Parts: sequence; structure tokens; C-alpha cells
Amino acid sequence: MDTTTTLYEQLGGQQAIEQIVDEFYKRVLADDIVNKFFAHTDMEKQRRHQTAFISYALGGSNQYTGRSMEKAHAGLNLQPEHFEAIAKHLSEAMAVYGVCQENINTVLERVSTLKEAVLYK
Repeated sequence: MDTTTTLYEQLGGQQAIEQIVDEFYKRVLADDIVNKFFAHTDMEKQRRHQTAFISYALGGSNQYTGRSMEKAHAGLNLQPEHFEAIAKHLSEAMAVYGVCQENINTVLERVSTLKEAVLYK
């Protein structure tokens, strides 16, 4: 793996992240385990926030100015099964766009570090 490029660049940059996020939310909104959390969400705004967050988390130059993970998930009382469903959808969305398993695993490792910040709030 080329360590001189960021994961953001390896996945294909802004356009690729936008496509992955779109695919991710198609899967999330079709999943009765988690879609209820988005019932009253402006999904266009949500997609923009998620694209900015993922871009930032993977080393893109974008600054993420959204709410903290704790604030964004306050009052939802997310449980481990919700977190696992979201991780699965993200993994599958990346695979659809040809992200290699090594990079998918790296992204999921980074996502798993957020587990404590979002569960049981």
C-alpha cells in the first residue's frame, strides 16, 4: 500500500466519497433496523455532512464543522446492533465502488473508534 497518499485519495477523493455515501444511505434507508433514525432527517443535508465527515476522517483536506459525535447521536439510544448495521452498510457501499478489502478494513477500524461516542446516548 502506498503510504504517501491518504486513504481519502486511495478511495478516489471527493467524487468517490459522495458516491459511496449515496450508496450507503440507499442501504441504510432500506434497513428497518436503522431507517427509523432518519425518518425526520433532511437527507440531502445529511449526505453533505456525512461526505464531509468521511472525507475529513480519511485524510481529505475538508474541515469537518459538524456537531460532535456525542451531540449528533444524543437522545437516539443507539445500541450495538444499530452500530453494526451501519458499519455493514458502509462496508458494502465501499465494496460496490471497488474499494479493496484492506482499505475497507482500515475504514471500519476508524469507524469502530467512534463506537463509544455514539452508543447509549
